[in-house]
Amino acid sequence: MQTLSVALGDRSYPIWIGQGLLKSGANLLSPYIAGQQVLIVSNPTVAALYLATTQQLFASAKQLDVCLLPDGEVYKTLDNINAIITVLLEKQHHRHTHLVALGGGVIGDMTGFAAACYQRGVAFLQIPTTLLSQVDSSVGGKTGVNHALGKNMIGAFHQPSAVLMDVDVLHTLPRRELVAGLAEVIKYGLMADANFFLWLEHHVDDLLVLQPNALIYAIHRSCEIKADVVSRDERESHVRATLNLGHTFGHALETLLGYGNWLHGEAVGLGMLMAVDLSARMGWVEVALVSRLEKLLDRLQLPRFFTRDIPLSAMLQAMQLDKKIQNGKLRLVLLKKLGEAVVTDDFDDSLLDLVLRHRQN
Repeated sequence: MQTLSVALGDRSYPIWIGQGLLKSGANLLSPYIAGQQVLIVSNPTVAALYLATTQQLFASAKQLDVCLLPDGEVYKTLDNINAIITVLLEKQHHRHTHLVALGGGVIGDMTGFAAACYQRGVAFLQIPTTLLSQVDSSVGGKTGVNHALGKNMIGAFHQPSAVLMDVDVLHTLPRRELVAGLAEVIKYGLMADANFFLWLEHHVDDLLVLQPNALIYAIHRSCEIKADVVSRDERESHVRATLNLGHTFGHALETLLGYGNWLHGEAVGLGMLMAVDLSARMGWVEVALVSRLEKLLDRLQLPRFFTRDIPLSAMLQAMQLDKKIQNGKLRLVLLKKLGEAVVTDDFDDSLLDLVLRHRQN
């Protein structure tokens, strides 16, 4: 097992990464259920596989309830936040309750947001069951839901009290979900660690076959990078925005294509490619990096183009809903070099148009 910490003073919390933790992690989690009330939030797909095992982790709780939500990004809505809160009220959970997010990024984001809202804030634990949620959404305290006009536009910063990651659960993950998660892993190498990007180029096949040591290393390094950034900038006032490499493009694609038609990692993968392409056209990185990223995405069978059914005007309009905008000016996360990301509005609009046109197919 690997352990690291998100350093946020008295709100610091541990991340545990290893094999078999869903069966053996009760002692790790027991200090976090002092309130003796627990609500596990999941969906039917994950619950069928892991709910019974997870319930055993909290067998010492005096009250253990379950809330199952529909499965999918399209259900990441305020209606389902209300569904969680309704269960909390019906089961008479007090402010010392502990919510547990058992699932991927959708479940984690909604459980965290419900915890932030219920009685003005209660505790929650993350038990992420997808690679994408393990390396990204379960760490850092971003919670929320989507709006029809924009992804993750409603939410709150609310840190978990702990995160437990069992790599064994990835064996039941559909390949498409696994590959989408690897896109977020690649992001960390591009934005913060050139050597990690090189390692990924050499070990992506090990990750695709779920080689345990490779998985644990990739997840640990990804979380290590994110934990460091979050500890320096919890509420995304400066450096944390670099974690959104590719996301301005990717969120626009998700919104325009309809939530759930592309997985988040698929959209972000193409978004990163467009960000690197723009960085190269600006002379900030070598053109060869664009080719290297294309080859890596190809090996994962991730998309490198979006459909011509999406007009460039609609793409640009959707990008204007990005949360990084300041004073009405679009800002993008680009690369100064491999391993060094920057948030900037210093780009040529005509080059951005060229990148978007080049990625239409």
